[in-house]
Amino acid sequence: MITPAPESVVVDGAPAHGRHVGRLARIDWTGLRERRSWLWRRLHHKRWHYVGLGNDELFVGVAIVDVGWACSAFAYLFDRRQRSLLADWSQDGLPGLQGGVSDAPLAGAHAWFRGPRARLSLRHAAGDQLHLRVDTQALHLEAELTLAAMAPPLLAIGPIAGGLAHATQKTTALPVRGWAEAGGRHFGLDGAWAAVDASNGLLARDTAWRWASAHRPDIGFNLQQGYFGHQENLLWLDGRPIALGAARFEFDVARPLAPWRVSTDDGLLDLVFTPEGARAADKNFGFAASRYVQPVGCFAGTLRAGPHAEPRSVRDLLGVTEDHRSLW
Repeated sequence: MITPAPESVVVDGAPAHGRHVGRLARIDWTGLRERRSWLWRRLHHKRWHYVGLGNDELFVGVAIVDVGWACSAFAYLFDRRQRSLLADWSQDGLPGLQGGVSDAPLAGAHAWFRGPRARLSLRHAAGDQLHLRVDTQALHLEAELTLAAMAPPLLAIGPIAGGLAHATQKTTALPVRGWAEAGGRHFGLDGAWAAVDASNGLLARDTAWRWASAHRPDIGFNLQQGYFGHQENLLWLDGRPIALGAARFEFDVARPLAPWRVSTDDGLLDLVFTPEGARAADKNFGFAASRYVQPVGCFAGTLRAGPHAEPRSVRDLLGVTEDHRSLW
């Protein structure tokens, strides 16, 4: 069941558990009845903003992450025609000094990172737009993502095993204007489509997930299997949000560039994902570690608006999958 977004992520001392649509002004966990120490909250409070945008030529992924005791950012540009990464940049830093992520997911959003020869930001601006800027040695990008006429965004809220609570606000296809430069080449972004993932939670130290996301004006979806269950599984058909069941990801962990099958247990989504390439990162600091692979490619298969609806054929739907585990 999908309900309108509540005014707060906390209701009567508990997470406003559910799958909702509509904007939320702020993700604020201070009203939770269950108390933990200031230090526990500091170490377990995770926030991130991720933008994925693409067209026939390229796919760009940008993330700014605050994990409480550190912050990090990455930005990559994948050339779909050459099937190669033209830019793959990342840095780590100190939270508050080198980076931060606001509690406002869309309107009022501000995520930023500053490091050696690097400036990144995602900021809500006049005209109900998100302004994305990346200025690194590998990638330069300026883009405007228009929120004004977007389809209803997803808001999923719920408790977390080993943590306290999590909320995520996700959009489907947002119109893009702008440009990017990488590998000595200039790319126009006008006509591309973007999706935003704004997530904020008090999470477990060991957190793992599989994720799939793909968007264009007629079809978009978001799927997750892992720490958040099926809370954020949603399909947009011609802008109309439709709840999806639990997700299944069938793929070869050792060969992430082989085809994936992605489906839901309610039979509404059954797609094959064919990767064109991937960004991957493997970090191990001893006390913290992360393993991550995000293939870029296209989905094809069938979707249904309901259990008795006629199947709708899908092909060449650009998006990503992800296999991720963090000890943070």
